[in-house]
Amino acid sequence: MNDTQKHLSLPLSMADILALRAGDACLLTGPVYTARDAAHKRICSCLEEGKQAPFPLMGAAIYYAGPAPAPDGRIIGPVGPTTSYRMDAYAPRLMQKGVNAMIGKGDRSDDVISEMKRSGCVYFAAVGGAAALLADRVKSCECCAYEDLGAEAVYRLELEDFPVFVAIDACGNDIYRDGPKAYRTLFP
Repeated sequence: MNDTQKHLSLPLSMADILALRAGDACLLTGPVYTARDAAHKRICSCLEEGKQAPFPLMGAAIYYAGPAPAPDGRIIGPVGPTTSYRMDAYAPRLMQKGVNAMIGKGDRSDDVISEMKRSGCVYFAAVGGAAALLADRVKSCECCAYEDLGAEAVYRLELEDFPVFVAIDACGNDIYRDGPKAYRTLFP
C-alpha cells in the first residue's frame, strides 16, 4: 500500500462506499464474517425458509475465506481470500438483505455487479498468496455458525488495518474489466 491508502472502519457507511473508486488502496478495521460457498448456500437456505441469517446482514462485510487452524500462540492461521465467483449465485440475495462489502479475489459476474450498483455495495480484493501475512491483521476470531463445516464455517473476525484494494466500486467500475486506469492508487 502507498501513502494514498484510505483507512476505513467497518461497518461502512453509504458515504464511505460512494467515495470509493476502483483501484483505491484501503486498510480495513472492524468486524467481518468469513463465508465460502457451503456457508453461503446455508445462509440463503435460511433466508428462503424465512429464518434469520446466523449473523446480522445489514451493513455486514463478508470475507470469502476459510481460515486455517491457529498455530500455537496465534489468533488465527493463514486467512487468504478465495475465488469470489463461487459465491456469485448467492451474493445478490445477501446484498438485498444489507451486505454492503465483500472481500475476495477475482472478477465477478454481471448479475453481481448490477446488484452492487443497485444496493450500494463495494467489492474489495485481498492479495492471494499472502495468507500468513494477512493473519497478522486479525485481532480476534470466533466461530459463529456452521461449525461442522470446519474452515468453511462462518467466523467473525476483528480486523485491524487489513490491506485491500477496491476491485469493483458501487458505480460498477471494475479493475478486472476496465484495465490499467483503475489501478491509479495501487501503482501510481
